[in-house]
Amino acid sequence: MSAELGLPANENGVDQKVLAAFPLCDVTEEDLRQNPQFCQLLTALAHHVDKMGLTGPLKTELEKAEQKLMSQRRVWLQSESLTGALQEMIQDHKVRKRHAAVPPDQSTFYETVEKCLLVARCARLLDPSDTTEKDRPSVLALTPQRVTEFMPSANSVERMKQILPAALEEHLSKKCFTFLCYYQPECENRNQSPERKTLSHLTAQLKQSKKKAEDLKERSREKRALLQRQTRLGLSEMIQCVRLMQSFILENRLKFQVDLDRDKLDYFEGKCELISQKIKAEMVAVRLETYTVDSISAHKEIRKSLQSELRSCQAEKNSVESKLFSFEILGKEFEALAEEYGKLRQEIDVKNWALKEFATYDDQ
Repeated sequence: MSAELGLPANENGVDQKVLAAFPLCDVTEEDLRQNPQFCQLLTALAHHVDKMGLTGPLKTELEKAEQKLMSQRRVWLQSESLTGALQEMIQDHKVRKRHAAVPPDQSTFYETVEKCLLVARCARLLDPSDTTEKDRPSVLALTPQRVTEFMPSANSVERMKQILPAALEEHLSKKCFTFLCYYQPECENRNQSPERKTLSHLTAQLKQSKKKAEDLKERSREKRALLQRQTRLGLSEMIQCVRLMQSFILENRLKFQVDLDRDKLDYFEGKCELISQKIKAEMVAVRLETYTVDSISAHKEIRKSLQSELRSCQAEKNSVESKLFSFEILGKEFEALAEEYGKLRQEIDVKNWALKEFATYDDQ
């Protein structure tokens, strides 16, 4: 493969030669090294196609088509340029006519030119092309032949044709000189007559500038493709570096994670112990502030009285429990007697209350 390309047996040189032969192909040197058969295919294709991927016959046909298109475009541009120049002349005449007096023959000339342009434009718009239907209804029932009836008189047209070349040449000469002054500002301070020689060289200068701009554009495109490849390679290298850093960080993190966790555990244990001691100290301080000597003695007296009451209540509870136990031994018969006793006690209480009420009533 190196021999076919006329290069020494160097893989990098071969890869660069292949990439230079196909600048529009989105392939890197790494792709070519990983796919040697694809590299051989591209090397073989480099002898049959150009940098744009075109074969010899196809390139010839494309050049012929471009030449034909350029000739047709040139004809169209000539017509459009001539029409535009005439429109500019008419517009300039209208501006001059508004600001100053204009000779009548000059006004007649420009009016004739304007009418001829308008009629020609209408006739061209009404004339069906080869791609449209011939039997399509015309606009407002107008035909090109009907529109041509509005042309100025033959004498006016003939006089216009005689004056038009000189007027058009003068207008174009002024435009060219204006463009020359824009392209070469130093020409504006000179006399206009000597610069007519320079106008003949203006086309060559423009072609040279255009060629220079195209060369710069081509070099810029090549540099952009090279920059894209270098950027892609740089990004791939950066991705590999990031992966290596991630693996390194992960390994070191797993290695030192145990020691880090142990240190954290010791730290939190010490912190918890410190907080618990602080809580105990605060509790002692609160107790010292709350319980003074007088309050402690008073609490002792209260405790003694409560304990004595507790003992009396406990003794009463024991006696009641013994009575309940004795009642439980008597069984269900005692329950009936107890209920009857309760009812009798209620009746006695009611009768005692009634006697008291009667006694108070008798006293009154």
